Amino acid sequence: MNPQKIIEQTKNYVMLSNSHNLELIMSLFASDATYHSVYFGEYSGSDAIHTMMINFFTSFPDAHWEVTQYRTIENNGVQFEFIMTGMDAATGERIRRHGLERIYFTPDGLIKHIAVCKP
Repeated sequence: MNPQKIIEQTKNYVMLSNSHNLELIMSLFASDATYHSVYFGEYSGSDAIHTMMINFFTSFPDAHWEVTQYRTIENNGVQFEFIMTGMDAATGERIRRHGLERIYFTPDGLIKHIAVCKP
């Protein structure tokens, strides 16, 4: 895949995440996509990922990701560091979390895997 195209697709994913648009976010995933987060666990399949995201945005209704730089990596991937801010709805506590995310795409441009790691 074209490196610039997968960076643009990654930026779109982050923008949709910041607007909490789950319907459009899920249209970006392959049906057999996987998701691994050191913060929230592992999920297989777009339905399981969608359910996790519903629960996440319920828990953090004002979640926002700040990303300053994206770079391409092997296997049609993009890597970026982020700062996620938001309020935990259960506790009222404001959080600020640093992380490193890698998104890998299928040859036809769908998300096949996301890995969220500690920086």
